Amino acid sequence: MRLPERVWLLTGRPGVGKTTCLRRVMERLALPAGGFFTEEIREREQRVGFALVTLRGERAILAHVRRPGVPRVGKYGVDVEVLDRVGVPAIHDAVRQRALVVIDEIGRMEMTSATFRQAVEAALASGVPVLGTILRPAHPWADAIKRHAAVRLIEVTPANRETVPEQLADLVARQAAAR
Repeated sequence: MRLPERVWLLTGRPGVGKTTCLRRVMERLALPAGGFFTEEIREREQRVGFALVTLRGERAILAHVRRPGVPRVGKYGVDVEVLDRVGVPAIHDAVRQRALVVIDEIGRMEMTSATFRQAVEAALASGVPVLGTILRPAHPWADAIKRHAAVRLIEVTPANRETVPEQLADLVARQAAAR
């Protein structure tokens, strides 16, 4: 049995504009929301890391090329504690408030945290609307999320990235009005 569509996950190649689309959707919506975005950290035009920024404005460094130790995803050392201390509570708070949950992103760095994976699963099970991004390559846990009955997976491409935000904002708003 198919559940009502209430989870929209953007996927696509790295750099195609998933996060930009997600931000543009949020600019168009006037709904209570919580969760987080990720942002690139750049030094001298080179990407050196990623920051996690909650919708309430809390900011912390999630991954950096100069962070030693494990886990590592590519050249980045990932600070799992930041994700567990900042990102996961932002997800839980949005679920508790029955708000739109924003998760940017469900990717390799974030999946290094078992607590994050549990928070994503709890958000999917909660019945609240979820809007996020998810990695495109195959990964057993992420693939299970993509197959969840309430998930609509939306591929972002150079050809559709300008129209996706308006169309997705309309879908989310209509679903929110029906709740």
